[in-house]
Amino acid sequence: MEITGHGLYRAEHRALRELYASAHHLCSHWLRLADRLGGQPATVLQHGAATARELLDELTGRTEEHGLHGFPAAEGTGSRLAGLRNNTGDLLLERNQAMRAAVLDVQHLTTLLGYLRTLAATRGDEQLASFHGRWEERMRETENDARRAALELGCDPSGAVIPADTGPLGRAGHHVAAAVGTAGEAIDGSALGRAARRFRRG
Repeated sequence: MEITGHGLYRAEHRALRELYASAHHLCSHWLRLADRLGGQPATVLQHGAATARELLDELTGRTEEHGLHGFPAAEGTGSRLAGLRNNTGDLLLERNQAMRAAVLDVQHLTTLLGYLRTLAATRGDEQLASFHGRWEERMRETENDARRAALELGCDPSGAVIPADTGPLGRAGHHVAAAVGTAGEAIDGSALGRAARRFRRG
């Protein structure tokens, strides 16, 4: 297994850059989504974004000794990912859908930290493995909080289906998504839909 001139596995170097991008994406996306959702979900999202920012701050000191910097390239990638998600994806989602999708952001981050912990341990770097393990546990707590907030939206069925973005674009996107869903139901209930299901059961 080749170790680069920076003292890391090639896979480790790439995963660390991904960690910078993913954590920065979570910070940007969750803060904007918190403004859109409000209430308890917003509190969870804001706290999670602050935790991810702490991770980024600590990560900088850990990776500089390996010649790896999170800014501007890696964090710039995270900003572009968050911008794409903020400007398109959330506009088509209901509050419950946007919150459940946000859980995937932190779930990815938690898994990535576990992967990095394993890589560092395989390389024999127990100090860095411990760092990743500690943050894996912290982000798993954030993941659990976010999942709990998403599930609790089921206590308010009417509020759960409000557009995640209540501005003109968000309302328009919500209407488009609802229209697509209605069209899908119509197709499923049609003779064509019944024939397709019979063919599939075949």
